[in-house]
Amino acid sequence: MLLLCLLILSTGGCGGTKDGAEEVSLQGAGATFPYPLYSKWISEYHKVNARVRLDYQSIGSGGGIKQLTERTVDFGASDVPMTDEQLRTAAKEVLHIPSALGAVAVIYNLPGVASGLKITSDLLADIFLGKITKWNHPGISAHNPGVSMPNADILVVHRTDGSGTTAVFVDYLNKVSSEWVGRVGRGTSVNWPAGIGGKGNEGVAGQVKQTAGSIGYVELAYAEQNQIAYAEIRNRSGIFLKPSVANITAAAASMSAQVPDDLRVSITDAEGPAVYPISALTYILVFREQVDEQKGKAVGDFLWWAIHDGQKFTGPLQYAPLPDDLVKKTETRLRLLSFNNQPLLHR
Repeated sequence: MLLLCLLILSTGGCGGTKDGAEEVSLQGAGATFPYPLYSKWISEYHKVNARVRLDYQSIGSGGGIKQLTERTVDFGASDVPMTDEQLRTAAKEVLHIPSALGAVAVIYNLPGVASGLKITSDLLADIFLGKITKWNHPGISAHNPGVSMPNADILVVHRTDGSGTTAVFVDYLNKVSSEWVGRVGRGTSVNWPAGIGGKGNEGVAGQVKQTAGSIGYVELAYAEQNQIAYAEIRNRSGIFLKPSVANITAAAASMSAQVPDDLRVSITDAEGPAVYPISALTYILVFREQVDEQKGKAVGDFLWWAIHDGQKFTGPLQYAPLPDDLVKKTETRLRLLSFNNQPLLHR
């Protein structure tokens, strides 16, 4: 578990700031997918609102949903929307606040094979189903002419914890492989047909980086930070693409008309020649009706900053900013935050 604990202290001491405003402590937990971005946001938000202390535990989307439901945190985080069943378990209405767009990169460790190995959706599904077990499989070689594929075993590396990154990845595989639907299905945690596990994006990245012949999946920022090779995936237009900010943005743009009022949507396997097919929104989760007025307003103010000023920090960290039309829809959802049935945001 990673723990981001940025304590915003002021010259007024632990009980307040020098202008007399009382400090507010907010605790969040959940997805590892946006952890690099949330780390940056907390650091930057300190500069504009020194009375708020923010802690974020990077424990996986499943943990974030669980802790929010149990009300042990002020906000959760998940890379996939909560299911209808999870929302019923939460009892009170949960708002899904999109925070940014990201991509799941398919990483691999093949000495002598550079980044950009071309992999189709059917090959990817068969590798993670354990049906393709050698790197020199004819299907892989056929899409990579001029690349000398080794006669080496493929070692699949997957997540062991409840993971939004997993949910995005298997959501994509469910859309492109009927066998995956029947054998594995969807979820933040699934019964993997093959491979070994790592905890968190950082755990999978570490396993792949140190194990020749391995393949796994992580959020793009982790592939970049760890300097691990990652694949080009063939999209629905038949074009092989590596994940990039532009290709993630294209995925969101192609799905903009299909975003429902509650903002729960999947953008994997979207249409369009410029679309990277394993792209996703990542969400911050909050209860609509807050139990503490001061904390509720602090959460709302932070999230309003995140979907506006915070978006400029997305690109350098390999995330894509929210499209303008989605920002407008998100503003509408944020204005629903309330305390004793009275709105907390007046914007």
